Formats: sequence, C-alpha cells, structure tokens
Amino acid sequence: MISPFRGDVVLAGFVLAIPVLLLGMRGDFSVDDVVTRLLWCLGAGWLAVTVVRLASTPPAPRTAPTAADPASGADPDSEPAPA
Repeated sequence: MISPFRGDVVLAGFVLAIPVLLLGMRGDFSVDDVVTRLLWCLGAGWLAVTVVRLASTPPAPRTAPTAADPASGADPDSEPAPA
C-alpha cells in the first residue's frame, strides 16, 4: 500500500486542488469548505495514483509447469503416448 504523502500523490492532489484553491481565493468557498475539500483532493490523488500504478505494473512472469507438477495438465493415471 502506498503512502498518502508520497511525492506523486501530493502532486496529483495539488493538481486536483487548484480549482478549490481558486474558488476559495475568489470567495465562493469559506476557509472550512476549502480545508475539507483539500482533504478530498488528497484522497482523490491517492486513488488516482494507486489506479495508475496498478494498471502500469507488469504481470508476474509465469513459470513453465514441470512434469512432476500434478497441475501441469497431464493426467498421471493415463497411459504414456506411443513412441
């Protein structure tokens, strides 16, 4: 789990908070509204970074099944293939 105070999370939260800060400076939001919405922006930034990191992580490499592995798809009770 990633920290909500990583640099990329804080940057994404700040980008999402720009409209909130501008509306607060214009006077449409009170200080309480701005502070409350800034926390939501940080949470939205954390969620966005988490989704991007999960989507961009390559899948783990698959290993080839071995002959001794019963989950390899071969039935151990079947007869061997004719030569």
